[in-house]
Amino acid sequence: MSGQKLITERKRTHRCGTLRAEHIGQEVVVMGWVQTYRDLGGAVFIDLRDRTGLVQVVFDAGVDEAIHAAADKVRNEWVIGVVGKVRSRGTNVNSKMPTGEIEILGAEIEIFNKAETPPFAIDDDVDTAEEKRLSHRYLDLRRPKIQQNLMLRSRLNHVVRRTLHELDFLELETPFMVKYTPGGARNFLVPSRLNPGNFYALAESPQLYKQLFMMAGFDRYFQITKCFRDEDLRQDRQPEFTQIDLEMSFADMDDVHQVMEKVIGNMFQEGIGVSLPAKFPKMSYDEAMRRFGSDKPDLRFGLEHVVLTEVVKAHPNGGLPLFEQAVAQGGMVKAMVVPAAHQLSRTEVDKLEPEAKGVGALGLGRAKIAEGGSWTQSPFAKTVSDGLRQAINEATGAKDGDIVLFQFGPAKLVHTVMNHLRLLLGKKLNLIPANQWAILWVVEFPLFEHDEKTNTYAAAHHPFTSPRPEDVDRLTTDPGACRAKAYDLVLNGNEIAGGSVRIHDPNVQQKVFQALGISPEEQRAKFGFLLDALAYGAPPHAGIAGGMDRISMLLTGATSLRDVIPFPKTQRGQDLMTSAPTPVSDRQLEELFIKSTPPKA
Repeated sequence: MSGQKLITERKRTHRCGTLRAEHIGQEVVVMGWVQTYRDLGGAVFIDLRDRTGLVQVVFDAGVDEAIHAAADKVRNEWVIGVVGKVRSRGTNVNSKMPTGEIEILGAEIEIFNKAETPPFAIDDDVDTAEEKRLSHRYLDLRRPKIQQNLMLRSRLNHVVRRTLHELDFLELETPFMVKYTPGGARNFLVPSRLNPGNFYALAESPQLYKQLFMMAGFDRYFQITKCFRDEDLRQDRQPEFTQIDLEMSFADMDDVHQVMEKVIGNMFQEGIGVSLPAKFPKMSYDEAMRRFGSDKPDLRFGLEHVVLTEVVKAHPNGGLPLFEQAVAQGGMVKAMVVPAAHQLSRTEVDKLEPEAKGVGALGLGRAKIAEGGSWTQSPFAKTVSDGLRQAINEATGAKDGDIVLFQFGPAKLVHTVMNHLRLLLGKKLNLIPANQWAILWVVEFPLFEHDEKTNTYAAAHHPFTSPRPEDVDRLTTDPGACRAKAYDLVLNGNEIAGGSVRIHDPNVQQKVFQALGISPEEQRAKFGFLLDALAYGAPPHAGIAGGMDRISMLLTGATSLRDVIPFPKTQRGQDLMTSAPTPVSDRQLEELFIKSTPPKA
């Protein structure tokens, strides 16, 4: 056939991957791409593919020699339409294909488009460099796994919208081009041709606008929106990303949690058929850091940390001067027990030290528990006092054959090193179970982060996060002790959402700005519109933003965000398919009243 009669007259009746035994005897029209073709002499077999899967089509010379001859010309990735009757494959069932019980006996074929030989096979097991696949992303997107990922993501979008609409949220839009406000992530800048010398910033978050929606009386807002950050990239970070963004008036932390638990629960149930608990467990920031060294702990396995600072204090002159020195300087001592059942060799333990040094440690203390609780394979074995050794064994629960790993020094460094080692050993020892989901809220974060070099404070979340009521009076006298009404949602060691109760009192907001060292003049210049809005009556409000890319990555089992984003950037922020970013002409720059300066050699 020719002239696209299947498009204009017959129309597609079924998608390829939806045909089953129940369709036997029916005449169908299917369309798609040729995955494979095989000429077995008297018959041509074609596996036809669309986004739903594959179906086998047979063109039998004994039935229609002309149609057989036409099908014999077809090659991989040609785009065709087929009319035929569904029949059973009898004893030749292909159990690896959902359509494996049936095939289509082709009666008509229409070639919509021929295709050149693609630079790589359109197959999930393709062994082709990612750079080549990204350069031909329109072909890479044909691979079944990528299509399944994006179809799941589409379902998740639908679930989010339906759930939030049912919970009385309004889907409202905020601008992408916004006022540049320093702080937080680095912004992309957009020059304004109509306002020479001035720039917009691409929004890294709709934060201020969604708060303004609350002050405007819209009560409940959400959107699934693009955000932009000009940061160094990695596997789980892209320069443009998608947030599930929401805000609620007359709400506190628990109200936001209930909404997000409903949204995430529905995403899991309807997306991958997994039931999560109706209420997610909560853990304080301090507890997470103490037990796991991370504010996004992976609870699917053990190897928890034990803080030994007080044990060391209780045993002065215990024979471990490095421990005592760290404690005297305001630092901490931590330990982690690797049970004897895992049988780490001395060589394997020695290899952990370079890993610790790679994240900033000066070294790694270790001890193997021998019979009777003595220590071996340890530089501390000869110096540690019996009392301190016994106290450490008891505090850690270490038993014969166990290996105890130690880290001591500034708390931030100790947490970082021990968290790294925990995750490393979790993978190495196969302790992390597959197809298991551990989700929790981490709460009670510090309100500020202290920079010891400059003796200044920065907002740990953002400067509009509400302090706990009991900390308001300490904002300007002891900011380091203030806690935030902030919360993160953590899934299998990944932060998938974060939010806070916002400041709605202008006086509290000014105190937070003061603690951050932002002068009244800077406050007006950077956030005057927000301060004005607060002054005209703002309701108590709270919100959260979830990372749609990361959630999709975890639910699909992908290992990179690039597997769930249709047209991603590389780690250098490049689009290899379109060769963006590209230089522009001097004339274009002149129209924008800017100049481009080459990097210094």
